[in-house]
Amino acid sequence: MKKDFLSIRDLIREEAHELIKRSAWMKENDFRSNILEGKTVILIFEKASTRTKVSFEVSIHHLGGHHVFMTPAESQLGRSEPLRDTARVLSRYAQGMVVRTFGQEKLIELARHGSVPVINALSDEFHPCQVMSDLLTIYERSPDFEALNIAWVGDGNNMSHSWINAAIHFPFKLTLAVPPGFEPREDIFQEAQRLGGNVHLTHDPLEAARDAHYINTDVWASMGQEEEQKARADAFVGFRVDDRILEAAHPEVRVLHCLPAHRGEEITDAVIEGERSIVWDQAENRLHMQKAILEWIYG
Repeated sequence: MKKDFLSIRDLIREEAHELIKRSAWMKENDFRSNILEGKTVILIFEKASTRTKVSFEVSIHHLGGHHVFMTPAESQLGRSEPLRDTARVLSRYAQGMVVRTFGQEKLIELARHGSVPVINALSDEFHPCQVMSDLLTIYERSPDFEALNIAWVGDGNNMSHSWINAAIHFPFKLTLAVPPGFEPREDIFQEAQRLGGNVHLTHDPLEAARDAHYINTDVWASMGQEEEQKARADAFVGFRVDDRILEAAHPEVRVLHCLPAHRGEEITDAVIEGERSIVWDQAENRLHMQKAILEWIYG
């Protein structure tokens, strides 16, 4: 039976925890294997990326496999061919698809009609590989998740949704601070609460940051929302991660940003370059977590 990774909810709790431990071990040991020997994974990117593209390509190489990179200009994905046809054809050529796209429904369609694993490399709804990598970054410093307060400051976007999903499997306290009108999807939030996630929502970034051990943020206007940039900048006044936010947090607070960062907007240059920033370890850990995810799927 094939495994797809469309969101963190595709993992059971034990698998999620094991991925953290396995990826940490892989990083420590500069892991290589031949688990993908003779296999080709197709990377389909409707949205451009630096970290996601390179980290997946290197991950596949480290596991002995090959990749084919496709943009909408190089496929029928952005034109008239039904997704179910693309899924069926690509499943005859390769052993997996890593897809970075807009709507989550495209991933669901590819997974439903394809016979090979599909990995969500980002959609408008979820960014599971990124948040699993972020959890690895936290685990390296704070392996006892139960003792942690984690804050999300910014938009109720795909990253916030994946953090909410993660709170179902990991026992940290998660507080999300978003401007009114920019809340995460209510069904995702309520499901996490129903399943025991310690998740909270506020419109006050200082409340979310209070005693937080880790503060996360992201751009205010994601890819595809560029026309909303000005309106969002006005709505997000007060939500910049700066010294004022850090002063409300735990004295040893660390800051994460999934990148790319708009310095001076959602985060100041001083914070992202400062001693509290763990952004560069966070970016590196995409490589190690994605190797663990690929091994989970193909192992």
